Amino acid sequence: LGTGGWRQMGMAAAAGLVGGAVFFVFFVVGGMGAGDVKLMAAVSVIAGFGHLEEMFLAIALTGGLFAVVLAIARGRLKATLVNVGSLIHHHAVSGALPHPDLNLANPQSLRLPYAVPIAAGCWIVTMMQIVPR
Repeated sequence: LGTGGWRQMGMAAAAGLVGGAVFFVFFVVGGMGAGDVKLMAAVSVIAGFGHLEEMFLAIALTGGLFAVVLAIARGRLKATLVNVGSLIHHHAVSGALPHPDLNLANPQSLRLPYAVPIAAGCWIVTMMQIVPR
């Protein structure tokens, strides 16, 4: 309230709702934990609408890169790619229902703590703002 008033506070809250809602979809389909959704909502409040698209892109790219590195490091790249295809097919046919085998409840699935790509994506966007072009 000190610098932007009620309007700015409302815009920050709306950015948090959008950021949280986008990641809530992944939570509903069983691909992400609730803590990651809450973190993304909080980060979106801080970033505001001005940097939300850049942040989503940076987080998606770092998340994909981290996932590939994790799959290679664990020797499961082929299985992971097959699972991605299975997830795409499942959601194309079944909508938002969680996949019966490929979800957070399956102890065999690889786990990527998504807070790491969220932090990395935020850092990238911050550095893009600080470093002169």
